[in-house]
Amino acid sequence: MMSSNPLISLLALIVTLGVLITVHEFGHFWVARRLGVKVLRFSIGFGKPLWRRRGADHVEYVIAALPLGGYVKMLDEREGDVPADQLHQAFNRQPVGSRIAVVLAGPLFNFLFAILAYACMFIIGVPGIKPLMDAPVAGSLAEAGGFQKGDLIIAVDKEPTPALSAVMLALVDRTMAEERIEVEVQDIDGRTRIRTLDTRYAPELDEETRVFDQLGLIPWQPVLPAVIGQVLPDGAASRAGLQSGDRIVLAGGESIADWQQWRSVIERHPGQPLDVRIERDGLEQALELIPDSRENPQGERAGFIGAVAQMPPDLAEDLRVVVRYGPLDAVGAAITKTWDMSLLTLRMLGRMLVGKASLDNLSGPLTIAQFAGQAASAGLIAFLSLLALISISLGVLNLLPVPVLDGGHLLYYLIEVVKGSPLSEAIQHVGQQVGIVLLLMLMGLALFNDFNRLLG
Repeated sequence: MMSSNPLISLLALIVTLGVLITVHEFGHFWVARRLGVKVLRFSIGFGKPLWRRRGADHVEYVIAALPLGGYVKMLDEREGDVPADQLHQAFNRQPVGSRIAVVLAGPLFNFLFAILAYACMFIIGVPGIKPLMDAPVAGSLAEAGGFQKGDLIIAVDKEPTPALSAVMLALVDRTMAEERIEVEVQDIDGRTRIRTLDTRYAPELDEETRVFDQLGLIPWQPVLPAVIGQVLPDGAASRAGLQSGDRIVLAGGESIADWQQWRSVIERHPGQPLDVRIERDGLEQALELIPDSRENPQGERAGFIGAVAQMPPDLAEDLRVVVRYGPLDAVGAAITKTWDMSLLTLRMLGRMLVGKASLDNLSGPLTIAQFAGQAASAGLIAFLSLLALISISLGVLNLLPVPVLDGGHLLYYLIEVVKGSPLSEAIQHVGQQVGIVLLLMLMGLALFNDFNRLLG
């Protein structure tokens, strides 16, 4: 995993949460105002105000110390006395349809933001890697389905997959559905073939990023020379003094022939000192390298150093693909992408609830900060993609029927529509207490996972 500067991670987290919380709360704010509800306060964050200003519209705008949420405070008889001449502006006096619209607006604006972000990405052009496959793992579902070395995946269940990332997302989605998947490929001879993956017998999907491992698919990788192309900041390679252009000659007593062998040596020595001999500017020199440690797909500790191979320009161009659309097509593709990612998020949550996916997939603010820092360092497209993904997650999570979340309020209002009168305040109060406990448990688990990842 790419490292990122802690300061960059912190700033990226603040920007990410600030933008997405503002979008969500602005949805509530904008619709409430349009429906005649009086808004008293618009707050980004909770706790002690760091900045506040009262606008010409008499709304108090606040930025608070704890940036893990926000709220829009509206005039409401349940929260204090309301002057008789303002009763028509109180939220609790609005028709149930208006209250539903106000509550629904927050998640809806998150989805609209994701569509906008994806549309911008598709107009600019999303770089990716061609989904070219190597020989499948022996005895795997991919081998049983007829996959061969040199297969270029064109579509998954008739859904076009122009890049490797699109293949991964499509397979995660279909694998969770536990169905037979039809994969259209172009074989090494240029002929179109149909391969199959019977995921009814696939291992349980514990992490989205491991779908290729669990199906036995191996993306094709060229044989590259053991030459450093880029050293990532704050990684083991950077600490050891490795530089772009260095050729690895010897490592751990082994003569290094190519990048694959170099990576294999690193993975076998997590946290262990390695004597390395490199060639730089025609001269050989020695240095000591201590690989960092992380868990590999098999659950074992593996070394990594935060460096990527030097890719020959012609080979890089052959493997590279850019997904780009015109403005109208980009909006359509963005809507489809947002819908697909929303369903995928729901399916993953459902599998976690029934024990078919690991709760380790839950992430908290520390993991979000790490990924935000990496995305910000990687460029605009990566950062927009992360914003869109988190915005979708916020939208989906807020629609869950849990009291204190928007979905819990929607559930109350739908019950009111059916029974013709609101639920009693006592029942709503109990629901709120249960919702707070569930939310705190969820946040606690996410933070626990964060610290587990950070501590290795």
